[in-house]
Amino acid sequence: MKSDKIIFILRIAVAVILIQTLRFKFTAHPDSVYIFETVGLEPYGRIGIGILELIAGILLLIPKTVWIGALLTLGLIGGAILMHLTQLGINVNNDGGVLFYTAIITFLLSVVILYYYRKDIPVIGQKLSF
Repeated sequence: MKSDKIIFILRIAVAVILIQTLRFKFTAHPDSVYIFETVGLEPYGRIGIGILELIAGILLLIPKTVWIGALLTLGLIGGAILMHLTQLGINVNNDGGVLFYTAIITFLLSVVILYYYRKDIPVIGQKLSF
């Protein structure tokens, strides 16, 4: 089915976005350190969130765990968006808002993925089939 292929591409896109940012978190890139210092989560939050993003990216690529990866991504990226709106601002270190807008796109794609896999969610999945 065509929609299956589109969702597969979206899963890969979100996983790539999550995983490609890990090099900044795990190597203590100055921009990453700045962000996490600003929100009061450096260094443990930076490493912990990096690990959770790695897990979410992997879960998105495994067919039986896609819904978990999408839900975890929504939580992580929702937190990032909240930090942008309350503490960081949209333009971080003169990036033109790239991090913020990437977070918005990642969040929206995760919503689409989770909606597509809603029936796989235990207990409530069958109740969500509308």
